[in-house]
Amino acid sequence: MKRNFTKKNIWSCYLVLAMLLAAAFLLSHAACNAATSKQEDVAASADVLQPTSPDGIIGRLIALRLPQLQISKHPLDETISKRAFGLYLKTLDLSKYYFYQSDIDEFIQKGYPEKISSDLKSGKVDIGFDIFNRYLQRFDERTAMTKEILQQKLDFTADEEFVVDKDLLNYPKTKDEAYDRCRQKVKFDILRLKAENRHVLDGKNGEPDTKSALAKAQEDPIVRLERRYESAKRRMHLTNNNEVLELYLSSIMGAYDPHSSYMSQETYDGFVQQMGLDLEGIGASLMSEDGITTIKEILSGGPAMKDGRLQIDDKIIGVGQGKDGEIENVVDWKLSDVVMKIRGKKGTTVRLQIIPDDGSGTKIVELVRDKVELEESQARAVVFEVGKKDDGMPYRVGVIDVPSFYLDMAAIERGDRNPKSMTTDVRTVLEKFNAENVDVVILDLSKNGGGALSEAVASTGLFVESAPVVQLKQMEETRVRPLYDTDPGVVWTGPLVVLTSKFSASASEIFAGAIKDYKRGLVVGDSRTHGKGSVQSMMPLAQQNRLFGSLTNPPEYGALKLTIQQYYLPGGTSPQINGVEADVVIPSLIDHIKDISESDLDYSLSYDEVKAIDHPDFGFVTPEIITQLRKNSEQRVAANEEFQRTQRKIQTYVEMKDRKTIPLNEEAYNADQAKLDTDKEEKDKIEKIVNNKSKITRDYYLDEVMNIAIDYTKLLKDAGLSFKPTAQPKRTDRIFL
Repeated sequence: MKRNFTKKNIWSCYLVLAMLLAAAFLLSHAACNAATSKQEDVAASADVLQPTSPDGIIGRLIALRLPQLQISKHPLDETISKRAFGLYLKTLDLSKYYFYQSDIDEFIQKGYPEKISSDLKSGKVDIGFDIFNRYLQRFDERTAMTKEILQQKLDFTADEEFVVDKDLLNYPKTKDEAYDRCRQKVKFDILRLKAENRHVLDGKNGEPDTKSALAKAQEDPIVRLERRYESAKRRMHLTNNNEVLELYLSSIMGAYDPHSSYMSQETYDGFVQQMGLDLEGIGASLMSEDGITTIKEILSGGPAMKDGRLQIDDKIIGVGQGKDGEIENVVDWKLSDVVMKIRGKKGTTVRLQIIPDDGSGTKIVELVRDKVELEESQARAVVFEVGKKDDGMPYRVGVIDVPSFYLDMAAIERGDRNPKSMTTDVRTVLEKFNAENVDVVILDLSKNGGGALSEAVASTGLFVESAPVVQLKQMEETRVRPLYDTDPGVVWTGPLVVLTSKFSASASEIFAGAIKDYKRGLVVGDSRTHGKGSVQSMMPLAQQNRLFGSLTNPPEYGALKLTIQQYYLPGGTSPQINGVEADVVIPSLIDHIKDISESDLDYSLSYDEVKAIDHPDFGFVTPEIITQLRKNSEQRVAANEEFQRTQRKIQTYVEMKDRKTIPLNEEAYNADQAKLDTDKEEKDKIEKIVNNKSKITRDYYLDEVMNIAIDYTKLLKDAGLSFKPTAQPKRTDRIFL
């Protein structure tokens, strides 16, 4: 039901924000403010959170299992403790707006950077709660002062600048320093909101805007920001113990590597549903806008679509259970809490109190929950007719968009022999392509952040015959074990093009890397993929404690997502840090977005190599073929106005992102916006990847991918190259996941 990239259970897409996912909802509408009292006088917060007894059990279990199971086997020592302290502060206060330097000094004086690890071994997680409570207090102080600043007449003609380079920022030392930084933040928020409003009113958002969006764009920015800041404060105070514990423990696990984290039971349940691509609810995608839950998409086939009364941008202000349960007011609730109220078992009834976007009066919509398949997250395909063959007929190009390497784990646990999976769905598409005489296949992994390792292996087998797909090294073992595709059949034997981007990670890199090593197909897109060469395992915490082994219903303590293996391609190299390089690079803005690659993340594993394993070489890609394809593509790109516009946009984007500051003079700010709204461009690109709701449609970029695919098909034909099943390699030391 929910599609919100501020929530941790969207597991496959926040590789680029690994340690910030859990905290995103805390920071998304954060107010920036200065203290109203002396910073030394720490007033008691109305919402002081304290750890519970189960929290200590969870902490001890992690302290025990983390050093044993994480691939580095690094002890839970002072080094990890200091890393965790820094990560936790960054998670809460990335831009250093809330804490004072005196707060940090106090934490250090108390020995927090050194004590985190020893406390965890003793089952103590108090440090995480102590720091969060101070953060909550500072957040309240900033919100109060922000409201005061908004009442003042702000000067937008002054030549001052807002620092955006995090490396240049320090925690404020005095109240006046905090106040001045907050004043600049308020000015920046006003200028940015004015720019957003202009985009809406000028129709530059790329799609028709709803009545609600148009109404907001016409609203006074000051009034809207006041509401946004106050709503953020109220939602902040709804943060519960489980969420604080998740943030804190994930910081400790992130001190080992950026992909290890702790999931609360709620987050873990969401992860399992996401992997299975189904849930039970009403079938609507929700977002929180200024504290009000708003419908952003109606999912195909769900109860909401079948009923027809809910529409995009309708606002949900109340939720009731059953036909006569009391309607609870959910305004200013956290989005996750509203979602939990709306979700429920198939066949049960939920009543929504909504304010329709069409301006009609408030009404109650009663819906019966049902199973909803997340169709936008599963493989989809389209056949395009492009160019002409020698016989005058067009080339038939089959495009398959694969958003993730999904697998219904819950179905497997139930003993289902035919669980929903990416491989099964792609196999069905390829069989259809064969029947429809498709000439070349493009497998689009450009929005694919990874998924199940077993699916990466199995799906590679749709294109090659019983070959080693990936090599695994577990913990500090020197022996490397290969994983093989076990299905001797090959579904697609024709030309294959794999489309990748900087967001293609993990399982996507295993697939693309194997295809590249085999010379079975062509890799095109961004210069290289994300660069994640590690494998994670989900471990429900209750299963890690022998005391619970005999219990029918062990306690729900959440789960660990733990890095347990590194992987290597058949040729011995690893995608870790370096990614998989494209054979033909196509210009794109995504290729130039900073801080989203593995190398940008804290405490990433280092790159290394292992010995190559015997693997097939199909010879479908040669240096001569690559040289010719690059030459043809470069000529088309140079003559294409859309690509030239993209190149100019990239150049401007890079120049503006390299700046350390942004002007707060309104005239100068607007002049920058006229060149390129870097914030909006970046946000739009990332949202497209994360939400993955775009259909397969032809545009100048896909046209170039298809042109490359056709050129490739011609060159293979001219060279007399065709697929021939190879002898099965000798299998040694096989494991199957």
